[in-house]
Amino acid sequence: MVVRLNSFTFHSVPSLALPPMTTQRSKFYMTSTLYSSTKRAEKCLGHPSALNVRVARTMPAEKVEIFKSMEDWARNNVLTLLKPVEQCWQPQDFLPNPSLDGFVEQVHELRQRTRDIPDDYFVVLVGDMITEEALPTYQTRINSTEIFHDETGVDITPWAIWARAWSAEENRHGDLLNKYLFLSGRVDMKQIEKTTQHLIGSGMDIGTGKNPYLWTIYTSFQERAAFISHGNTAKLAVQHGDVKLAQVCGMIASDEKRHESAYTKIAEKLFELDPNEMVMTFADMMRRKISMPAHLMYDGHDHNLFDHFAIVASRIGVYTAKDYREIVELLVDKWKVEKLTGLSSEGREAQDYVCRLAQRLRRLEERALAKAQKAPTIPFSWISGRVV
Repeated sequence: MVVRLNSFTFHSVPSLALPPMTTQRSKFYMTSTLYSSTKRAEKCLGHPSALNVRVARTMPAEKVEIFKSMEDWARNNVLTLLKPVEQCWQPQDFLPNPSLDGFVEQVHELRQRTRDIPDDYFVVLVGDMITEEALPTYQTRINSTEIFHDETGVDITPWAIWARAWSAEENRHGDLLNKYLFLSGRVDMKQIEKTTQHLIGSGMDIGTGKNPYLWTIYTSFQERAAFISHGNTAKLAVQHGDVKLAQVCGMIASDEKRHESAYTKIAEKLFELDPNEMVMTFADMMRRKISMPAHLMYDGHDHNLFDHFAIVASRIGVYTAKDYREIVELLVDKWKVEKLTGLSSEGREAQDYVCRLAQRLRRLEERALAKAQKAPTIPFSWISGRVV
């Protein structure tokens, strides 16, 4: 997602008052950025946007060796966060059972529970579901990342095992939300399906390239954001009287929390083994801002669909500028960035930038929240053109 000066967008904040940092990017990571003259709003196939074109050098041998040295640690500390399939919940656990005689009655009960839930809640739930449904893009992205890539499709490195199993766990999220929304009768499924197809076809530009250092920073942040978003939709579902939907969102949030733990653990270990590279990578990622996976969302009508979805999410309290700032604070604290020592001059500059970032974001918070509250209502095709 490209951050704008005049609006708060989902999982981000305006770049106003965030001066550029002069620290060089990670030495083995070279970027080249090209800008098209097309409007940023044109975010779909046939409507190219001003995306970043990044070229990454191959990782030097010493960096590869760091990850190789972590493999036994990863087996004991990362893979253990995965759940065996037989212990995982499945979408059918929370849905009407079509094999039972009472299926029609169960569907009727679901529709009764969702009948009075506000449209703005459904807009956010649909946006979250579409984000989850674009899993093929995320699998492609992780498999394009050095170290995490799975060359044969059945590699036995802990990184490849994690990538496949993480994707398998994530796959249940979109399945469950999709079926629940379908059965509710409250949304236009064809428009939702078109949006999902557009999104997968458009891909995503998150600024990590092939760099596994950037990938671990990005995913640590993004999984935390997903946990917050799904957790808040669960709380709102309770307020709206659908306890079953709250359970659905809560179970998804629980998965996201485990995945957050895995990625933050990997990053924490890298901070221990290669603190200078990691702190510069952290600063580099935060300077780019965190672009959420669905930032190229498009339904065939609204070229600013993601921004509009983000405004509604902020307005109802599912994900706000405050959440973004608090994630920054959480990661700085968890990785003990302030206490890092033995850094290069570039590393110390990056450390200072990251440690001061939350304070800068706090000054922008109220303005961003106010903008979301004052934004005009607009129609969403996902809810048959109704305005929220």
